[in-house]
Amino acid sequence: MTYPEVLAAARTCCGPYCKACPVCNGLACKNTIPGPGAKGLGTGAIRNYQKWQEICVNMDTICENKPVDTAFSFFGRTFAAPFFAAPVGAMTLHYGDKYDDLTYNNILVPACQEAGFAAFTGDGTNPAVFEGACEAIARSGGAGIPTVKPWDRDTLFAKLERAKAAGPAAIAMDIDAAGLPFLQNLTPPAGSKTVEELREIVACAEVPFILKGIMTVRGAEKAAAAGVKAIVVSNHGGRVLDQCPATAEVLGEIVDAVGKDLTVLVDGGIRSGMDIFKALALGADGVLIGRPFVTAVYGAEAEGVAVYAEKLKAELKDTMAMCGVHSLSEIDRSCIRV
Repeated sequence: MTYPEVLAAARTCCGPYCKACPVCNGLACKNTIPGPGAKGLGTGAIRNYQKWQEICVNMDTICENKPVDTAFSFFGRTFAAPFFAAPVGAMTLHYGDKYDDLTYNNILVPACQEAGFAAFTGDGTNPAVFEGACEAIARSGGAGIPTVKPWDRDTLFAKLERAKAAGPAAIAMDIDAAGLPFLQNLTPPAGSKTVEELREIVACAEVPFILKGIMTVRGAEKAAAAGVKAIVVSNHGGRVLDQCPATAEVLGEIVDAVGKDLTVLVDGGIRSGMDIFKALALGADGVLIGRPFVTAVYGAEAEGVAVYAEKLKAELKDTMAMCGVHSLSEIDRSCIRV
């Protein structure tokens, strides 16, 4: 299948909110929640996408003519390219009833492994969602990153134990999920964490811990102080707080502050291999991509994941070659014009 064919197939079963648009830019779904849109005015997802488009790449073909290498090392594992599928949950609520969360992860995790990269898996109020995600990761030899919500201490620590048993290279928490309605006003309370609480969580994880949802230098510095090994610069796709900056707008300053100490990933509106190149040029080590992998699964299951991943890799390789770089380590800010 081609990527347009995958999208066309997805349009027959996504919805009613997701339109499986030719480019997932937040315009059609906008403030549709439930659905894939963003909170409030719905401008968060739109801004995330648009700011990547405002960055230009610097072409330079006066260089050695040799193959491009997109190999990416991440906490002891090597992947074919520097991107991951982002954690996504509540599939039937937001994207249509063809797949529930367990089925989605059972398709996504092995498909990502087969395509040479890895998936971050999601979490939810149904304990079976996280359990199923961990089982899918375990079956794939630990080729996935279980992502836990910022629950109360007892719930969180129990989930960390389950995550560790799956043998992943790292465990993540999307702390920005503190803004999701289903997480607020729970008893016992869930939500934001102090640096001291995070230190305890990091110690319990025992493997490299990734904190997703960092949007300021101060937040990145607090994450570093808590002992995390990696952060994801993310505003949760605009779904938890309206009128945030785009991730592309804050990535550079966060990398400048903590990039020597932490692995820095970024998500939010990244849709192409050229977008990945721009993120790496701003200093990110890798990227997460969410909504397009949903439409890939809805359109053609494992084949859809493989088609979209190959599209991303081909675009990244082409951009690298045309900008005169042949490995990820050569990509820097001289490669872009902001």
